[in-house]
Amino acid sequence: MKKISIMSPCFNEEDNVETCYETVKAIFDRELPGYEREHIFVDNCSSDRTVDILRGIAAKDPCVKVVVNARNFGVFRSSFNGLRHCTGDATVCILPVDLQDPPEHIPEFVKLWESGYDVVAGARSTREEGFFLRSARKAFYRIVNALSDFELSPDVGEFQLIDRKVLKAVLSHNDHYPYIRGIIASVGFKRVIIPYTWKARKRGVSKHNLMVMIDQAMNAIFAFTRAPMRACTFVGFGIAIFSILFSIFSVFAWFMGIGDAPRGTTTIVVALFFLSGIQLLFIGMLGEYITSIHNQVRGGPMVIEKELINIAEETPVKAVGGKGSVASLAAHKA
Repeated sequence: MKKISIMSPCFNEEDNVETCYETVKAIFDRELPGYEREHIFVDNCSSDRTVDILRGIAAKDPCVKVVVNARNFGVFRSSFNGLRHCTGDATVCILPVDLQDPPEHIPEFVKLWESGYDVVAGARSTREEGFFLRSARKAFYRIVNALSDFELSPDVGEFQLIDRKVLKAVLSHNDHYPYIRGIIASVGFKRVIIPYTWKARKRGVSKHNLMVMIDQAMNAIFAFTRAPMRACTFVGFGIAIFSILFSIFSVFAWFMGIGDAPRGTTTIVVALFFLSGIQLLFIGMLGEYITSIHNQVRGGPMVIEKELINIAEETPVKAVGGKGSVASLAAHKA
């Protein structure tokens, strides 16, 4: 019997985790009876009753596994670590517990996977969200696709079913801040995209505020493109050429007696502030790369696990650590 893994990250989702579990279980019982289910919940150190609810679910259903982080490591690091615990023949990378990405599409994903596709990606073609967010997302995808050497399909998130070999390729990346949808797109393999409606959240509050989304967008741009540094080179070259041409024109105008001799104060002030702003912009871009490099080479575990439930702990605590690894402080419960 083939196994399908579903990974669901959560943080303060006491209103949604049980509904998510029941919905996925009902779909497998009704439409995927010939497949083994593995549902992994990764809790990012919730402060509400989320973990207690998950313990209760896992106690009565061994198909449910729970990873509890020692602190909030962010959705991408936490989710990437959760994928390391997936043992299925195919894996749904992220199914949010708020069910904005509809699990009803999982049987269709599995059918397409069985037909030969290695990656079955859901695309949020219709979004139940405001105009500003929709426009910002479209602009982001245009920027990334214009600047990177691979295509990141618009509206495709982490709600994707990927084959085991694709998962291995994804997990082979040693990245301190993994942009999962970008990594999946970059590894290749045979893919099909299924459009769906991204639903509005019914319960609870989204943890993806504006600053979090900006941080994720910046990570994607700086991780998968060389465009920021290339832009610095082109802009600097353009300013140098413009300065030379302006100098030549000024000398020519002085010899030809064109116009009054400029006093120069306005020109100097404008040029000073303009060039200072350009320099600060470029220094900021360099800072983004240097910070990313620093975090990567500094090492240390990507995630520290506090507790594992229904998961066999494979590596002793003293043996873990180092780049991209997972440190475990788990109080193991079989």
